[in-house]
Amino acid sequence: MRAVGGLWRWRGNPLRRGTDLAEAWVALTALLLILSVAPLIGVLAGGAAQNALQRSVREQHESRHRVTATVLRALERSPLTVDPEGASSGEELRSRVLAAWTGPDGSRHESPVLVGIDRPDGGDRFAMWTDARGREVARPLDAETATTHAVLAGTGTAVAVAALVEAARRAVVWRLVRRRYARLEQEWERAGPDWGRTGAGS
Repeated sequence: MRAVGGLWRWRGNPLRRGTDLAEAWVALTALLLILSVAPLIGVLAGGAAQNALQRSVREQHESRHRVTATVLRALERSPLTVDPEGASSGEELRSRVLAAWTGPDGSRHESPVLVGIDRPDGGDRFAMWTDARGREVARPLDAETATTHAVLAGTGTAVAVAALVEAARRAVVWRLVRRRYARLEQEWERAGPDWGRTGAGS
């Protein structure tokens, strides 16, 4: 709105300089770009991220398998383990155990793993994710989390584009102001020698 107001203020104003009008037009152009182009690019970037992430979700769910493992014995406490008395809300208890499981291909595995069990005992069962050969892998990305990441990517892109437009506007205005002051200095140098003299300029 300041850009529109600036254009209206300089419209037909006898004190208007060329740089004043140019500065107002630059501000209006930047405003229109921020309001139209930045959101559009954000939507396109978010859509591209959504497609890529959802494809990754499908691939991960196809290549990763949920299996049931059995605790053989508890191992030393993991540095990630949280003291129940000092645990804050939302923190997950993690214990290190030696576990055994059967992979999707029928292979048997034994390995130390971290589990979300406070005091694991031998025989406790828990779910974990493996690849096709039974090797432990991270939990696959879910569709909701992928969508959240895509929205954040689109929003971040829109904000970045808006910031670039604003930076370009400031750079152009800075150059206009420098040009304005340079012209003012030139005018002052021409008028300076005769400044204050009686009849100067007559």
